[in-house]
Amino acid sequence: MRRVNAEFGTAVEDGIYRVVDIAGLPDEWQDDLRFLVLAPDGAASAQIEAWRHKGLHNIAPVTTLELETGDVVACDRQRGKANVLFRESDVHHSLFLTNQCNSYCLMCSQPPTRHEDGWLIDQALDVVRHVRMPPRVIGISGGEPLLAASGLKHVLSSIEQYWPDTQVEVLTNGRLLHDKRVSSMLFEKAPSNVRWLVPLYGHADFLHDFVVQSPGAFDETLDGLLALQSMRQPIQLRIVLIEPVVDILDELCRFIGQNLPFVEYVALMACEPTGFALANRDLCDLDLLEAAPMLDRASRLLDRYQVPHVFMNAPLCALPERLWPRAARSISDWKNTYADECARCSVKDRCCGLFAWHEKNWKPTKLKPIEETIA
Repeated sequence: MRRVNAEFGTAVEDGIYRVVDIAGLPDEWQDDLRFLVLAPDGAASAQIEAWRHKGLHNIAPVTTLELETGDVVACDRQRGKANVLFRESDVHHSLFLTNQCNSYCLMCSQPPTRHEDGWLIDQALDVVRHVRMPPRVIGISGGEPLLAASGLKHVLSSIEQYWPDTQVEVLTNGRLLHDKRVSSMLFEKAPSNVRWLVPLYGHADFLHDFVVQSPGAFDETLDGLLALQSMRQPIQLRIVLIEPVVDILDELCRFIGQNLPFVEYVALMACEPTGFALANRDLCDLDLLEAAPMLDRASRLLDRYQVPHVFMNAPLCALPERLWPRAARSISDWKNTYADECARCSVKDRCCGLFAWHEKNWKPTKLKPIEETIA
């Protein structure tokens, strides 16, 4: 999430707003939404205040160079900050529903907390209403969204109402779907346009449960996957490439091919160097190029079982060339960057790049620009 500097007028209250410019306000204004109107100078601010005095109480001026029209933001007037919760020009979009979780994964990039955060559901619903142009795809994440199952259902219903053509991707560990009360409530009316992104880190309970630091998680995850399959819900199975997982990657891919052939596809993901991964660096800091033979074998195994798969968060110079067609540009816009070495790389425009915090933490391998032209 971007947090930018902004100067608000005294009329602004903390809450959710859509950012517009003065020229666009007449076409976009609705009485049930709130608008921050970009005011590049004093004359613009005066015009906005004049409109307010004539009864447009749901508009307020904002002065900043860091917001764009169409942004949906949460205002923090006291600190002079705006949290950008949605940006139209981004490729990747997400709604954050809770920071609570029932797993404590070794490499978790968003370490969970226990405090009550039900307000995040209300915020997500407000964001959906304020978006001007619905995204092609929206991610829903946490924490664990199923811990707020009724709120999740409400958000899914709201997306279906306001953005009927948007593909929704729910990132969940799937464990609570083993509870028939939860699965029945969620799928009483099966949501449309939803894909479920569920991680699996081992082909046996002691392997998966170790990675997620939660006894019993493996069995609950498999039950959750079967519950999704019974409701004919699309599933992306996620594998984060850390040492304990890569060590058994052959067996895990074979297990998926033999026992979970119904998954839509598998995503093999380089570890994000932040959060719990920093505390567990000895297990999470994996050189992808050194692991290349294992990644290649895993890909061939999944091919043998006709399981589609992609590599995510992995720069092309960290993968064997044979795997490049399967590499996705997957890092969220606000997290994404490229190193100086990337400037002379001939395939930079096809590469996912790096997480923005790679410099102070670690890179997925020693970067080596690809200088020859490759078709």
